[in-house]
Amino acid sequence: MAGSGQERARHWQYAELPGVDLLRARFVEKVFVRHTHENFVIAAIADGVEVFHHGGADQYAGPGALALVNPDTTHTGRAGVPEGWRYGAVYPSPGLMAEIAAETTTIRGTPGFTRPVLDDPYAVSLVHEVLRAAEEGNGLAADTLLRVAVTRLLRLNGGPLPQRDVLTAGSRVAARARAVLEERMADPPTLERLATGLGTSPFALLRAFRDAYGMPPHTWLTDARVRRARRLLDTGSAPAEAAVAVGFTDQPHLNRHFTRIVGVPPGAYQRERKNVQDAGRGPYLLSGVWQNRQLAQRHTGKKTAENPTTPSSGTPWESGSPSDCPVSPSG
Repeated sequence: MAGSGQERARHWQYAELPGVDLLRARFVEKVFVRHTHENFVIAAIADGVEVFHHGGADQYAGPGALALVNPDTTHTGRAGVPEGWRYGAVYPSPGLMAEIAAETTTIRGTPGFTRPVLDDPYAVSLVHEVLRAAEEGNGLAADTLLRVAVTRLLRLNGGPLPQRDVLTAGSRVAARARAVLEERMADPPTLERLATGLGTSPFALLRAFRDAYGMPPHTWLTDARVRRARRLLDTGSAPAEAAVAVGFTDQPHLNRHFTRIVGVPPGAYQRERKNVQDAGRGPYLLSGVWQNRQLAQRHTGKKTAENPTTPSSGTPWESGSPSDCPVSPSG
């Protein structure tokens, strides 16, 4: 795991879970700046409290709760208590979420989460079991438990994402500005030049862009640069090459922003993803055992009291409950 002292993080992929990013982390002083994800965020808090700004307000997720963020939704992240927070997260792609929703729920349209925080110790344990199974190289368990977890979360806290409103004049200008920034990512214009080229004023463009994308153009550009740098790293580009390609001045410039958004430096990110087949080897198994020992102690003998919504019977596809699932990560 990357990091030192009290803060550690591992961001990786597992070949048997295509379209899913995985994360284990403990942060104390870490602050995630405003950013978005192309995938869904399902973050299961094991200890401590995470605070993240979402939907115009601070949201709090503590032990036994999940932080849930839909794709392309602006949010932040920081510790809510002095000791920080420890969590595991899975980031399923929109395509995988839609596939699971169509098979196991009655949601019609594009599925998503309706609330950013859900108290559900069972789902928290499922997420950590998915990570453990991936670490141990158990593809059958990882895939099964992920689908059970997503089904449960969509049934408890899911619904169709709202359709985008008809574009206003301001949102059309914001979309055009975004297209310019995407095209000129390595050499963007100033706000004044961007506005002039679009036939508007700098402050009118700033307001329209913030209304459309939840952040000003320069913040959005940094987020977009990190997204593109991730794709370049995934295809084998060196961090220094990726930095220049997306418009950062050098690798340290990329390192700073990449770590503030992804949670790990680009070098550590790339090393973990170069050979996803080795995800279950080395020192990471110890991390998984440690995480799940803590979860086992918390949940032993308290399942019914802590989670009254858990059905008493049914198949894993009907209930989404780990107690109903016949597959354990250990095989």
